[in-house]
Amino acid sequence: MRIIAGIDLGGTAVNYTFLNEREEFLIDGLCEHPARSKEGPGICLQQIADGLEMAAAKAGLKMSEITAAGLDTPGPASGGGVFSARGSTNFVHADWCSYDIRAGLEAKLGIPVSYLNDGNAGALWGHFTIFGTSATASSVSAIIGTGLGGGVIVEGRVVTGRKGFGGELGHVLIPYQSIPGIEGMRPACNCGRTGDLESLCSLTAIEGTLLPYYLKRNPEHELAKAGPGASKRVRGMAERGDAMCREIFRVQANALGLFFDEMVNTFDPDALIVGGGAIETGKEFQDWFVEQIRAGMPGQRVEQADIPIRIMPNGDTAGARGAAIEALKLGNPNSR
Repeated sequence: MRIIAGIDLGGTAVNYTFLNEREEFLIDGLCEHPARSKEGPGICLQQIADGLEMAAAKAGLKMSEITAAGLDTPGPASGGGVFSARGSTNFVHADWCSYDIRAGLEAKLGIPVSYLNDGNAGALWGHFTIFGTSATASSVSAIIGTGLGGGVIVEGRVVTGRKGFGGELGHVLIPYQSIPGIEGMRPACNCGRTGDLESLCSLTAIEGTLLPYYLKRNPEHELAKAGPGASKRVRGMAERGDAMCREIFRVQANALGLFFDEMVNTFDPDALIVGGGAIETGKEFQDWFVEQIRAGMPGQRVEQADIPIRIMPNGDTAGARGAAIEALKLGNPNSR
């Protein structure tokens, strides 16, 4: 039986998983190893290979049983895994500039390697949890973290686009002025745009825009005196029912509702999926957040109003699992 490795490479850690042809994952939860990406491709790729061997032993596998691997990383990178000529925030060593990490890892491991960016890999995992490897279903995933990642899956395949930037959902502009309770706000994104999804729906947005906006209107709130790190407390306080913090997450959910409305009218997908740290909470808060997403969506056609909004499971392992699912196609004559 073919065994596929999934490798999620971040700035400081690599997470591994394994998948067999029956679409069963052989490792539960995180299986991490230091990445050493700051030391350049040579050291980092050797570190990935060493960690893969350790992960295989943990799963009771021999390296000879692993027939292919799927890799995902943060970008910017092409659809084939070539990093930007300017490098990447997570890969700062000069030798990463214009580096073909997919080909480099393939040469290091001696097996076929596929590549996705981390947002698309997470989206593919979310899609898989609902539809398996169905070649007919479509979905749109938004993954809320420091920024806003995600991806679009059409007929079971990731939309990567001409240069690999397909699924950069955080930089889609939304009509944010229609969200109640943020009158006068000018949400700015690090990409230079005003009013894209990430400018309102991300930890960066909470820290730089939403929390300062609401603290100005609630100067007696305990977070006004919290100092650095106050933004990281907003989710926990919102989950416990704090009114101001709930307002911040209500705005984020309403922003997602506007974005998902655009996606419904563009792709007419089978499901909308939300993932990331913002909703790694209890079920009560997750249900409330989904309700607020629906409240933020403009009225839908009767035929589209029942579109499901799902919470992505296993957020920490989404990248590695999505990368492994993509790699199932390698050498498979039945893949589309």
